[in-house]
Amino acid sequence: MKVDVLTREYPPHVYGGAGVHVKELSQVLAERLDVTVRAFDGLRAPHDIPPIPGGMPRGSLSVVGYDPTPDLSTANPAMKTFGVDLQMASDVSGDLVHAHTWYACLAGCLAQELHEIPLVVTAHSLEPFRPWKREQLGGGYNLSSWAEREAFEHADRIIAVSNGMRKDILAAYPQVDPRKVVVIHNGISLGDFRTPASDDLGWQVFDRYHIDRSLPTLLFVGRITRQKGLPYLLKALHQVEPGIQVVLCAGAPDTPEILAEVKAEVEELNQERGHVIWIDEMLPKAELNALEHGCDAFVCPSIYEPLGIVNLEAMACGLPVVASATGGIPEVVLDGQTGYLVSIDQVHDGTGTPTKPEEFVQGLAQAINRVMSDPDKARAMGLAGYERARDHFSWETIADQTVDLYGSLLG
Repeated sequence: MKVDVLTREYPPHVYGGAGVHVKELSQVLAERLDVTVRAFDGLRAPHDIPPIPGGMPRGSLSVVGYDPTPDLSTANPAMKTFGVDLQMASDVSGDLVHAHTWYACLAGCLAQELHEIPLVVTAHSLEPFRPWKREQLGGGYNLSSWAEREAFEHADRIIAVSNGMRKDILAAYPQVDPRKVVVIHNGISLGDFRTPASDDLGWQVFDRYHIDRSLPTLLFVGRITRQKGLPYLLKALHQVEPGIQVVLCAGAPDTPEILAEVKAEVEELNQERGHVIWIDEMLPKAELNALEHGCDAFVCPSIYEPLGIVNLEAMACGLPVVASATGGIPEVVLDGQTGYLVSIDQVHDGTGTPTKPEEFVQGLAQAINRVMSDPDKARAMGLAGYERARDHFSWETIADQTVDLYGSLLG
């Protein structure tokens, strides 16, 4: 069986959970079948292609990268995306095409029709539930929404990464046949999150950013976007015990406006309470791994999160997780067992905006103070989280489920 995987992100150009998902999934799929990944951001060097993890794979993995169409270099970002999609669709050569995120949706639809092959789409997020993207794309948001809708309505199967995402898909796209939407969770490769050795260079990140390893430390990892809820966390930190050190690993802002908002709030927090360290870049994997192993708890204040792979990664490092009870997060974080869930009432206009923001902020602060005040219980929650990540979110299991789905479409 030959499968073409279409994606915006692929190493070394990964900036979010969807890119991590595609990297890990394509590797384990390549143990079982022939996989061609078609990605944005130009040609890949041989060392950029991750090895197939199995000792004797029955398949193969190749990666083809595409540059934007020169004639669209100054066009709206959505139009530049479509220019890449046209190239990708033309080159598809597999028995089946599997598209990830709206960036590859048009390519998936065109390949389905052009090559007369089945189309599978994995939903990592939904454009109708991210209206703030109009700040980025302007009228291009209409195009990204159109491309996603076309793909979802014409796909042979849609993979939802959580039960919460499945409900969102059927609510956002009522024309979609519910029988086409199946749940296959995101996964985790525990081997990527082993405790680094004492002489590992990754530990240097603490010295570089003046992180005090003697203080109890809370970690946030995520892009600076409305979806990730960082502005609510920053407000909550005013109510968090001042002796708690906070590390914000937050970059890739959606807009200059939200970047300025975060910058002003961090400056105010440091004047008021101190102990807030902002790392405004994407850290190398080894450094992020060391950072997660060196902190005491993880926080995910997202107001929209189909599953939350960052929570799985934190759990794989043995961290208890404080997270908002939205989307697929409650399918990962078990309240009172692997961390604490924070209730959030939200509007249903697609933004996910909390209806009672003050209560949400207060709930975040209380949950953070609670987990940080009892180190023994926090460690026990972290161990339970590790075991849950190990037992329920293996990429091997997810690959088997995905191959079974492909087989059902190809007969």
